[in-house]
Amino acid sequence: MSTQSSLNSSGIINAIYNNNTGRDPERLSMKYAKMAQSPFIFLRGACHLFYEALPDSSLFRDPPLAWCCGDLHFENYGSYKGDNRLVYFDINDYDEAALAPATWDIIRLLTSIQCGVDALNATRAEALAASQSCLDSYRHALINGKPLWVERDTSGGLVNALLTTLEDRERAAFLDKRTIRKGHKRNLILDGVKALSASDAQKKMVTEFMDCFAAWQSDPKFFQVLDIGRRIAGTGSLGVERFVVLVEGKGSPDGNYLLDIKEAKPSAMVPHLARLGIKQPAWPDEANRVVTIQKRMQAVDHAFLHPVKLDGLPCILRGLQPSEDRVSISDWGKKLDRLKEVVATMGRILAWDQLRASGRSGSANADQLITFAQRSDWVTEMLDTATEMTLITQQHWKIFIESSHGQPLAAPIQ
Repeated sequence: MSTQSSLNSSGIINAIYNNNTGRDPERLSMKYAKMAQSPFIFLRGACHLFYEALPDSSLFRDPPLAWCCGDLHFENYGSYKGDNRLVYFDINDYDEAALAPATWDIIRLLTSIQCGVDALNATRAEALAASQSCLDSYRHALINGKPLWVERDTSGGLVNALLTTLEDRERAAFLDKRTIRKGHKRNLILDGVKALSASDAQKKMVTEFMDCFAAWQSDPKFFQVLDIGRRIAGTGSLGVERFVVLVEGKGSPDGNYLLDIKEAKPSAMVPHLARLGIKQPAWPDEANRVVTIQKRMQAVDHAFLHPVKLDGLPCILRGLQPSEDRVSISDWGKKLDRLKEVVATMGRILAWDQLRASGRSGSANADQLITFAQRSDWVTEMLDTATEMTLITQQHWKIFIESSHGQPLAAPIQ
């Protein structure tokens, strides 16, 4: 099977420019520099190009519809504290989430495994073996038809190590990595790596929002603002309006909490889904889309997760999710069974999340997903397409670094 992008070189650069128009220039420059580093990071930062190149074949048109993450790759899995304060391992970014054929998430996850051989310290053969393991586990979990979840006692290998570390982590030690303590007061570390300074106007805007938000909570003092910064995190969302907020929490200095407020943009999948006639619900706004789908797919809600309006801008409020709480998949130690184990867990989680959200607002029911997974006629095509999509991503990345040299694009190419 052959897959190819419909965009030429200038079209690719223009698509990247248009997708990032209006973003904060300082963090957008960071995004472009990151995207230039490798095809895998480029994949993370150019989700819209991935779906532009997705083949128009029955495998990506006809499968049952499922609620999808949209930007699924192996670094979009991680641990998080639920609103019950227990720790779980799941998909943890739903910015691009939408109703789509069930195959759209798994093809992006498999492509990330093959595209990320450098990040994984793996050979192509090892990545292909891991891809097969991921796909097999996804199918078998769908066929089983029972949505489960991953917590420390039900995990193994690298995932168990991550969850154990997080459960054992003391709040003060975590805060010490993100803040400077002076007596009984903390302030954010604004190091240009995880956070940047916010302007006085931005601080006023966020503080006023948090005051209004707190007034409706059972413990308003918990949300008292201590400090605000512009957050640096991820790749695809770099440059959107985003803040890290240090709040009083359970008391200063070691009971403080960090919250993340991130602008919600339209899903990169939706234009391509519209061409297939797949309609989306009439969401109140983009933040409601993200939060609703995340709550449907995850077994336990993320702590503090809310759709909010920040000065009229739809945003997602949640407990800060540190990048170090993602599984260190590159630490598989050249033992193929360990790599296969962790990506197999990712495949199962995707299936469980799709099953958990099945039968909601236009998505297929569990029986339809099970019936699809029981077929084996699409497995080879799925793996072959992941290889083709990897090649296309590598081509797009080369065009990007040759055209922009990793620098911000000043204007579309005419």
